[in-house]
Amino acid sequence: MDGGTGVAKPMLAESPFTHFQRVRNSTEVTEFILTGLSHERGVQLVLFVLFLTFYMIVLPSNVLIIITIRSDPHLGSPMYFLLANLAFLDIWYSSITAPKMLVDFFAERKIISFGGCIAQLFFLHFVGASEMFLLTVMAYDRYVAICRPLHYTTMMSRRLCIVLVLICWTGGFIHSLVQVVLIIHLPFCGPNELDNYFCDITQVLRITCANTFAEELVMIFSSGLISVVCFMALLVSYAFLLTMLKKNVGESTSKALSTCYSHITIVVFMFSPAIYIYARPFDEYAPDKVVSVFHTIIFPLLNPIIYTFRNKEIKTAMKKVANRYFLCKKN
Repeated sequence: MDGGTGVAKPMLAESPFTHFQRVRNSTEVTEFILTGLSHERGVQLVLFVLFLTFYMIVLPSNVLIIITIRSDPHLGSPMYFLLANLAFLDIWYSSITAPKMLVDFFAERKIISFGGCIAQLFFLHFVGASEMFLLTVMAYDRYVAICRPLHYTTMMSRRLCIVLVLICWTGGFIHSLVQVVLIIHLPFCGPNELDNYFCDITQVLRITCANTFAEELVMIFSSGLISVVCFMALLVSYAFLLTMLKKNVGESTSKALSTCYSHITIVVFMFSPAIYIYARPFDEYAPDKVVSVFHTIIFPLLNPIIYTFRNKEIKTAMKKVANRYFLCKKN
């Protein structure tokens, strides 16, 4: 009410940022402590060297894949356009958790702020879900290329590919936004220790001061069920494609089989850890950290390795790029 006038003041709409700050200020916990992977100094040094090596392979490899596909006109098909986008997502995905984890190996107290934790959680699910949706689009691309070869260029035009990639990014954004909206309104009054080396919904929900059954159910449905459904759909589609391909014999068939096997390998290694982590109650189990390492550190390393060593066109094009830009040789 406004003084003696008796007129109520209009309520101003609260922006998402203001709401986030208000929720954060109302909680007692302003930072989280990460337990990391090990407390032994020798083990930490070994893991630092190992994971730094992985990270230094992932970044240049995926950058090289993007440069190779962009610079070689022979790699202008939709499959390689989608592969370049997958490499771009891998660069993002590997950079969400790895840099901080490497720095924390030398920190006595591994701390992440509340805002940093929410940001890490958001981008992890944003990029991870986008990558899952992109793998589904890549399976559709292989289906059109194998089952409708005469209509491939029209059915998988560059414009359609761009639209599909944007849909993947939008789907990942919406999926991740749901996770964050469910997390930021929860009260955190202690303890503030997360039993891992990064922030994720499974650890954060365990330390809230509220009953999170409804939130956990929504997140299992959002993350777990989506992973299971996409995984099963991809396996069925690739099984169908492999059955069709094995009926024919030829060089083109052999190349298509090799591509399908590569995609299946990536799908299995991408979805299996995600299903284990998110498609069950968020209770703590011993293998959780090992699966998390595979999911966030090792998996991004597999894409450049599998797509490079199993694809002759990529290897040939990479040699040309290396000769042109690094060895200053004319192709």
